[in-house]
Amino acid sequence: MNKIFTMMVVAAVFVCSGFKINDDKKPNIADLHLNWQVMDNNYQNKNEALTALVITNKSHEVLPASGWKIYFNSGRGFTKAAVSNNALIEQVNGDLYSISPTSGFKDLKPGETARIEFVCDDPVVNITDAPEGPYLVWDNAPEKGYSFGSYNITPYKPTYQGLITPEIVFDRNKTVADIPADQLVQVFPTPVSYHLTGGLGAYAYFDFYDVIFGADKRFEKEGKILKDYLESLDKNIFNVNKLSSTLRSIKIEYKKDISAEGYELKVEHLSITILASTPAGAFYGIQSLKTMISPSALPNRKEKLEIPCVEVADAPRFAHRAVMLDVARNFQSKQQVLKLLEAMSLYKLNILHLHLTDDEGWRIEIPSLPELTSIGSKRGHTLDSKHHLPPSHGSGPEVDNPFGTGYYTKADYIEILKYANERHIIVVPEIETPGHARASIKAMNARYDRLMAEGKKAEAEKYLLYDQNDKSDYRSVQYWNDNVIDVSLPSTYNFVETVVNDLIRTYKEAGAPLPTIHFGGDEVPANVWEKSPAYLALKATHPEIKSTNDLWYYFYGRVNELLKAKGILLSGWEEMALRKTTLDGEPAYVPNPDFTKEHLQVDVWNNVLGAGQEDLAYRLANGGYKVVLTCVTNLYFDMANYKSFDEPGYYWGAFLGIDKFYSFIPYDYFKNADVDKQGNPINRNIFIGKQRLTDYGKSNIVGLQGALWAETVKGPERMDYMIFPRLLGLAERAWAQDPAWATEKDPVKSKEEYQVAWSNFLNVLGKRELPRLTYYEGGYNYRVPKPGISLQDGKYLSNVEFPGLTIRYTTNGKDPDATSKVYTGPVNYNGGVIKFRAFDPKGRGGNVAEGGNNNLNP
Repeated sequence: MNKIFTMMVVAAVFVCSGFKINDDKKPNIADLHLNWQVMDNNYQNKNEALTALVITNKSHEVLPASGWKIYFNSGRGFTKAAVSNNALIEQVNGDLYSISPTSGFKDLKPGETARIEFVCDDPVVNITDAPEGPYLVWDNAPEKGYSFGSYNITPYKPTYQGLITPEIVFDRNKTVADIPADQLVQVFPTPVSYHLTGGLGAYAYFDFYDVIFGADKRFEKEGKILKDYLESLDKNIFNVNKLSSTLRSIKIEYKKDISAEGYELKVEHLSITILASTPAGAFYGIQSLKTMISPSALPNRKEKLEIPCVEVADAPRFAHRAVMLDVARNFQSKQQVLKLLEAMSLYKLNILHLHLTDDEGWRIEIPSLPELTSIGSKRGHTLDSKHHLPPSHGSGPEVDNPFGTGYYTKADYIEILKYANERHIIVVPEIETPGHARASIKAMNARYDRLMAEGKKAEAEKYLLYDQNDKSDYRSVQYWNDNVIDVSLPSTYNFVETVVNDLIRTYKEAGAPLPTIHFGGDEVPANVWEKSPAYLALKATHPEIKSTNDLWYYFYGRVNELLKAKGILLSGWEEMALRKTTLDGEPAYVPNPDFTKEHLQVDVWNNVLGAGQEDLAYRLANGGYKVVLTCVTNLYFDMANYKSFDEPGYYWGAFLGIDKFYSFIPYDYFKNADVDKQGNPINRNIFIGKQRLTDYGKSNIVGLQGALWAETVKGPERMDYMIFPRLLGLAERAWAQDPAWATEKDPVKSKEEYQVAWSNFLNVLGKRELPRLTYYEGGYNYRVPKPGISLQDGKYLSNVEFPGLTIRYTTNGKDPDATSKVYTGPVNYNGGVIKFRAFDPKGRGGNVAEGGNNNLNP
């Protein structure tokens, strides 16, 4: 017996020591490199793609055939078994997937490569479709993830329908007239009236020197903003020479009969006068004056500052001019938010809707509930979400990832609020409920676990958002199966009120207004709550609740009453205003009459062309709801600019170039719809039977909102790329008056008028506002468009969307840089590869257009 026991011990020691040796010989994951490739975008003649993940072992150790998994994020679906018969792909939760090697995977020796070929449910359109943030986890150490040494995406040249090539871009661009800079309106967005009034020579301009400054006491804060800005351009502007006989003045004065956000601006040879009835109006007059200053003054502080003599009278079309910024999916720093606020204020946008919470992150400190940020603001490798959330959108295995992890402290948020308030921007916080709430649910679960361990059962249950005995089986649109707050739980309303109270205190401390709180309300999946004990108990005591559908009205009714008691308006996404019913036996939605008298405000995004809800915004406005148009067809910053592999962004709703923002007709967006979400010509039959906007409905359209959902936005550079310059199209439509081309009934005349206005707009951007954004606030990383190119009679021609940007080219196969030849006219083509690229004034280039060998790239 003792002998047998001794042999077992020896065997155990041998196995353990052997395991350690093998563990020591694992390859360093930093020496493993991944590459993703598209192999067939019409696999087996189906609407799906065959792709490959190629692993290259550059270490000195063998990657074993098993004992590990690769995790990655993707918003797409996959066939479970790899076509290469060496791996299984399985969904973990949300956008997190795992790849497990099977018996078909062999040891990967140093210097070797292995291919895992798998099928995507849909064809690949652009680089956003690639898997994101892959990392490896060893089976015997499942708590730790390791990033690969590199992960690259092989460029792909697709041939799908609707592909936008440089030739197509060239044809689009050539219809844009090149307008001399001195013939452009120098106030942006376009004012109600603008008249040049100067005389000849020097008398046609106001020169910024020997200037006396004064502001009505009601506008002292605004006056300081203007004075500080002008001194940043030339610190000597207000160093008055008392002996001068030509002293100039800048005055901001009160005038009673100007509308609340309106202003008048008069520039004469020796004076500038801004008139307004409110601080907001004075501020917008100042912003107009700033846009009159040549952008060349920003990089060259010694340049003479002068502006033409004009008279401007102006006021906004819509009171609600908003940008929605999602910082929950991927975080953006406080500094980046402040920079966005500065650009918004320059272009007279006045609402920043901050999407602060979602499944993938909670981004604002709520002092009463610290777990919301200690748990809910962090992402890193985990399979239980007890200490932080799992990776999403490529944030990777490490918790210190700068866009997966992060939140605004109370002090940070107060700084944001004060900065916005000084610029007459209201910051609307969005707290997603009841769906899109996984971060808050997991945070409150962690709080529950902590307090239960301390024996504090009542305190532990006080803020629970999830009934642990709920067996309901559901999947959200983003594939989560545990992301919906249980609105039947009394503790849910404790949570809501506590969050609201902390927000009120934060806004009060900042001295900032809090007119509304946005409580989300979108995309709650089917089958949720059906097996919740809390729901069954509530149903038994509330006869008005006959199904889980009725929980919707119960929840928002209670939240509305809670906010009303505190003097705050309830806002939400469109679903908040809808009642579920049936039409001919099929599920249908109608405006909910229960809430129409409550003055609720809804952001309506869903007008996807051909999906059946094209008129939803108009139905809600006609039905009495206050509506903010946030239409995916025209106002989503996260949509790709056009259909090309190298153009990032989602495209499920539409492809949105700046033309879609500019051409949007708020009161009749059916009229300006020309292509469907795939870029194909629209079938106008989809509008038959759809509600048009009534005059009463028009009174309920409170404004426009551009939305940046951040799943694809990693870091400040990509945020700027997706927002700018499209934000200027939003600003023009939200501020400027209804243009003549939008109301013209003759389609031929309307098209002609539009083309003239469109050319003016693009010239203003290319020659004034993009150069300004190159340097303003240190510069914005706006999208520099790919040039159009065309081979004609043995010569290459090139153009760019924004007249005024510089195009450079090469004929040696290298990508053009800031030192390459400037394109000034047709380039002789003698074979080989020729490349064209547009640049901003700092020399920052956009995507490359490639020609040559009779094969233009996408």
